[in-house]
Amino acid sequence: MALQETKEYRIEVPGSDPITVEHGRMAGQADGAVTGYYGDTVMLATACVSDEPREGVDFLPFRVDYEERQYAIGRIPGSFFRREGKPTDQAILSARLIDRPFRPLFPSGYRRDLQVVTTVLSYDEDHSPEMCAILGASLALNISQIPIPEPIAAAKVGLVDGAPKINPSDEELEQSPLDLVVAGTEDAIVMVEASAAEASEDAVLEAILAGHEAIKKMVQQQNDIIAEVGKPKEEFEEESPPEILEQTVRDMATDRLREALRIGDKEERRTARKTVRTEVQEKLAEEFPEQEGEIDSVLDEIEKTQMRDRIVREGVRPDGREPNEIRPITCEVGVLPRVHGSGLFTRGETQVLTVAALGSVGDRQLIDSLGADEELKRYLHHYNFPPYSTGETRPLFAPGRREIGHGILAEKALRPVLPDEDEFPYTLRLVSEVLSSNGSSSMASVCGSSLALMDAGVQITRPVAGVAMGLIKEDTGVMVLSDILGLEDHLGDMDFKVAGTREGITVIQMDIKISGVDRAVLSEALERAHTARMFILDKMYEAIPEPRAELSRLAPRIISLKVDPSKIRHIIGPGGKTINSMIDELGVDIDVQDDGTVFIASEDGESGQAAQERIERLTAEAEVGKIYKGEVKRIVDKLGAFVEILPNQDGLVHISELDSKFVDKVESVVSVGDEVMVKLTEVDDLGRLNLSRQAVIEEMGREEVDSKENRNPGKSDSGNDKRSRGRGGGRGKRNR
Repeated sequence: MALQETKEYRIEVPGSDPITVEHGRMAGQADGAVTGYYGDTVMLATACVSDEPREGVDFLPFRVDYEERQYAIGRIPGSFFRREGKPTDQAILSARLIDRPFRPLFPSGYRRDLQVVTTVLSYDEDHSPEMCAILGASLALNISQIPIPEPIAAAKVGLVDGAPKINPSDEELEQSPLDLVVAGTEDAIVMVEASAAEASEDAVLEAILAGHEAIKKMVQQQNDIIAEVGKPKEEFEEESPPEILEQTVRDMATDRLREALRIGDKEERRTARKTVRTEVQEKLAEEFPEQEGEIDSVLDEIEKTQMRDRIVREGVRPDGREPNEIRPITCEVGVLPRVHGSGLFTRGETQVLTVAALGSVGDRQLIDSLGADEELKRYLHHYNFPPYSTGETRPLFAPGRREIGHGILAEKALRPVLPDEDEFPYTLRLVSEVLSSNGSSSMASVCGSSLALMDAGVQITRPVAGVAMGLIKEDTGVMVLSDILGLEDHLGDMDFKVAGTREGITVIQMDIKISGVDRAVLSEALERAHTARMFILDKMYEAIPEPRAELSRLAPRIISLKVDPSKIRHIIGPGGKTINSMIDELGVDIDVQDDGTVFIASEDGESGQAAQERIERLTAEAEVGKIYKGEVKRIVDKLGAFVEILPNQDGLVHISELDSKFVDKVESVVSVGDEVMVKLTEVDDLGRLNLSRQAVIEEMGREEVDSKENRNPGKSDSGNDKRSRGRGGGRGKRNR
């Protein structure tokens, strides 16, 4: 590897520390590579491209990997092999965040394998590695020969005192009702990702635009670096099918495909399209042998042009709807008998069943990330997209990047309306099963999840609904579409997902396939999404207007209580003996936190209550003046009896305090194992407990004390009086 001159550049980041970009020192064989230093965060970004196009693909083979290394925070992985395993969910989300803004910028028809790898070499939690990775990926791609036309940058935006703040601190972001990431080129916005606590459309729009202003400055600085160290770009022109082939296909298929695309039902429309395409391929197979791919590409272009042209010129969509019209919606709850909550949401041909399961605190997920502290996650949302949802067959594998991304998106949408953990100490898992898909199944998952939570009796503050907006942008006009179909997503220019309540937005995700969108498009899309969201929420309200008053009868009952942390050892017991015996005997789950918070989960209230009483007894503080029923643990001749009044807490009943009458021998009144009534009269300077049985007799009366105690037969309340002992005793001395 030839040595390169190491060069450093400084990129000013609005609202934050600068990023130092180093080129020429690391990864010299990559087509493009830079190292970014952002505070103590160090990020290596590389870009590589294959020598030849990939055969037989009709998509851009572009992949982004975001590699977290535990050494970045001085940690050895906790797995058996002591090395990093598969990417964490957070790493997958970070990879998607980097991937999405670059994808629409590559030239149409480019089919060489592209890979960007971003590796976190050092992690500083005060400086976002994702923002550094996007900048590094942009430079790595743009200084390489890969034909990407321009750099991009990203900015994080919050709302501080009601105004947009670029790259807010962690403390500011915790108080902000908006956490937004926007990416773009110098001229346009290409990607938006946001979670919010019911922020208004106007606030979100202003934050996006403020972020773009910051992006422009970072892009301009990148251009200077690219001009100095960038390689000449590979010349690429998309290959066009032969003119005679293209014209022949258009003559044969245009009118028929136009009619097929006017069929409203998805399955009928797909069948009609497939029939046309199959017949065209068969008829042209002899005239244009081994050119099936070129024929397919012309058919694709005809479909795209016809669908888009009809929408823009006539304002009519493939299923016959108006641009702002929402498909028919039905909502059902309680559809499964043995689950804690369920919601079935159907919008047109998209249908999602979401199931809610409530668990104990011990069911929380441990997140092993690069953060300084381990995170316990109490709310999980999982999304499944089986092949039958689109009428297809394929092997079933573990969730992929798309499934993980859609699940987290729905999770973010609902997080702001969940009850606080202090009030509702449950672990929540929602699983969205996509039963049928024709556009925006992730937003249907949001709707189904609100229904399932309310059906389970989870007291969410308000239901959340979601909808996906689309865009068709042609020279003849621009059309924003509400509630897009799968075909409109595939052949359109934008997928703009918005979810929220009646009060405001909780999540946004925008991806585009064109060079960018402007303020006018964003504003119209947000306005249309608000109208659609209100319509959907009305439909959901008809199914279930508010959360059920009572938690599902099948859900565990959780009791929380607080104990002195120093008493935790009494709950646990030696080797866990005490807590395990309670769990086994009562059939409960018990979770004890370091701060003394104890959670008891049970299938019924009675066993949970019994466990609570035991724990309270194990950790109770002895109170002077209080009467206890205790067990005699030890007798000391001429001194008295030691009685345990609370677990691990005993005190002395002096011989003079054993009875209201004179006692000359302790054994004449009590034996080891007896249960007796005593009163705590004093806690001395050394913390020793002084007890009195005599005080209880004087306060309650001898008969009531006798009824409550469990002493060995033959013990006399008056010491050694045979007549008081009944059967089984010999004559003894009277008390004096």
